[in-house]
Amino acid sequence: MTEWYEDRIGSAIDGTNPMVMAELEGGYAVFGDVQFLPGYCVLLSKRNVSSLNDLNINERTYFLRDMSILGDAVLYACKAKRINYDILGNTDNFLHAHVFPRYLTEDPQRLKKPVWLYSPDYWSNSKYSYDPQKHDQLRGKITNYLNNVKNN
Repeated sequence: MTEWYEDRIGSAIDGTNPMVMAELEGGYAVFGDVQFLPGYCVLLSKRNVSSLNDLNINERTYFLRDMSILGDAVLYACKAKRINYDILGNTDNFLHAHVFPRYLTEDPQRLKKPVWLYSPDYWSNSKYSYDPQKHDQLRGKITNYLNNVKNN
C-alpha cells in the first residue's frame, strides 16, 4: 500500500492526504510538512503533471491565481513581512508551488535570500516538523481564509 506522501497529488485527489486544507479551483492547498517558517504551505496541481507548461492556459490561470490566494491566506494568518513563491520541480517531479511566509524575526541577511539557502537540517530536523499541537491554530486560520474565499 502506498503512503499518502509517496503520491501527494493522488492522495489529495482521493482524500487521503491529511495535509490538505482546501480544494481550490486550480489546486489543493496543503500545509507544509516542515514549519521552520510557520505557515509554510504548498499548492498541489489538480493533475499530476511535471510542469506548469503541461497545463492548458485555463488550468495555468487557475493554478497561479490560487497560488496567490494561498499567499493571501498565509500573509493574513501569519502577519508575515511578505510571501515568497517558488515553482521549482527540481526534486519532486510534480507541479507544486511553495508559499513561504517571511518574517522580520529572521536574520536580516537570511531574509534577503531564498529560503532554500537555509541549512538542510531545517528540512529534516524533527523539531521543525509539522506538529498539530503547535501548528493547528495557524493551519485553521489559513483554512478558514481559503474557505471564505471559496464561498464568496
